[in-house]
Formats: sequence, C-alpha cells, structure tokens
Amino acid sequence: MGHHHSHGHSHGHSHSHTNNKKALFWSFLLIASFMVVEVIGGFLTNSLALLSDAGHMLSDAAALGLSLFAMKLGERKATQSKTFGYKRFEIIAAALNGLTLILISIYIFYEAYHRLINPPEVQSMGMLTISVIGLIVNIIAAWILMSGDKDENLNVRSAFLHVLGDMLGSVGAITAALLIYFFGWGLADPIASIAVAILIIISGWRVTKESFHVLMEGTPAQIKVNEVKDALMKIPNVTDVHDIHVWSITSGVAMLSGHIAVAGEGFHDRVLHQAQELLHEDFGIEHSTLQVEGEENGCPCAHEPCN
Repeated sequence: MGHHHSHGHSHGHSHSHTNNKKALFWSFLLIASFMVVEVIGGFLTNSLALLSDAGHMLSDAAALGLSLFAMKLGERKATQSKTFGYKRFEIIAAALNGLTLILISIYIFYEAYHRLINPPEVQSMGMLTISVIGLIVNIIAAWILMSGDKDENLNVRSAFLHVLGDMLGSVGAITAALLIYFFGWGLADPIASIAVAILIIISGWRVTKESFHVLMEGTPAQIKVNEVKDALMKIPNVTDVHDIHVWSITSGVAMLSGHIAVAGEGFHDRVLHQAQELLHEDFGIEHSTLQVEGEENGCPCAHEPCN
C-alpha cells in the first residue's frame, strides 16, 4: 500500500487571491459609504424602491465585509486541530451571503404587498437623484469586483451577485422615479421593488445552492468522477480504480482520495507518480491521497467493501 500527498499552489493562484482581497476591500468601502446616503434618502423621499435598494446595499456591505474577513481567515495556517486550515470559512461566508439575499427579498415582497394596497406619496426627484448616484456607485463596485476571480471563487461571485442585484435595484428605482414624476404612477415604486426582489432571490438561491454543495462534500462541477477513473485506468499496469472521492475545501481547491489496483510487482512508485501528475495536470486537483494495492491481494478495506 502507498499513500502520496500532492500540494499544488501556483504563483497565479496567490496573485488572484491578492486581487480578490483588493477587489473586496475597495468595493466594501464604496458600498458601505453610499449605503448610509441611500438609507437617509429612502426615508426622506418615502420610497420603498430606494429603501429596498438601501437594504440590499446594507446586505452588500455585510456580504463584502464577511467575504473579506473569510479570505483573511482562510490565510491562517493549518493547525493540529484544523488540519485543512480555515479555508472552508470562505464557503460558510458565501452560504450566509446567499441566505441573507433570500431573507432580504422576502422582506421586500412583504413591504411591497402593503404598498400595492395603499400606495404612499413618494418624492420622485429626490428618489431619482439618489438612485442615479446609486447606479454609478454600483457600476464602479461591480467593475472593481470583476478584477477579482469571480468565475472561480464562490465567495467573490456571491459578493459580485449582491452588487449586480443592487445595480438592477438602482435601475428599478430610476424607472419608478421617472414614472412617478411624469405620470404620477405611485404603483411604480412597489412594482420596481418586487422586480428587484425576484432578481435578488434568484441570485441568493444559486449562491446558497452552490455553497451547500461544497459544504456537503459534493463533487466539483468541473470534475466528472467517471472521467477521472477512465483516465487513471489508462495508466500501464493499472487494473482497477475504486473508492474514488472528489470534493473541495473551498472554491478552486479540489481534493481526491482513491484506491488503485496494479498487476505485478515493482510498479507501485511509477504508477503513483503518473497518477499524481495526471490528476494535477488534467483535472486541476490540488491535493490527492492515493492507495496503491496489488491486484493479487485485493482491497484491504477492513469493514465495508469499497465502492
């Protein structure tokens, strides 16, 4: 039997990590600053679309702050009690962000329902001014976050979706303000907030679903277990591949464990090295633990048969 551990941490990985931190920090400062303005403006103009946007901005600021904290915590080294370090906290933060989005959207639906029944007076010009500034702030924040690794890092993507939803919220508030100003259509305010809430709940559901998949040790979407098995089976002298488990600790850090059966003597180290290289190069698996066993002796599992 043999165990081998491979760790791949490229320069590019650390560079994108630094970019992610910078992007989160600057967008956090921007969003948190304007959120105060929008809350005050929402109360002064009596606009639900503006207040829902401000509520979403509050969640943005919390989400960005939490994401930044998670990333800083993830840098801490592994300990005897936390052998994988604190990287998983990034996914917990993403899950919390997703759930926050869902809760905020439910609250907006509730408020909008009451305003549809009894539309209040809204100061359209004040609402329009603040929502236009809000849109500009959100566009800048989204642009900053795009410099991060939003496609690969679930934490950055959840923060980006918060800001994107907020940007759409500003567009909704601008549209509502114009309809109220030109046509006196008071219902535009709660209708705009409902449209925003629908977009928010969709984003929240996606982020929550993806983060829960990681927390449940699900196989990363880009890796197909059958393809991994087939590739390993093509290594000379490999007769069987079983008990394969693939999961990820956090976004972009895939892990694998498995058993490889080989025919004949003297192939153990060569098969192990080839398998490690294949997993790293072809599938981007950062850390793998492989047990190589002789075909003639069978699998040495003590209790249940291997899958």
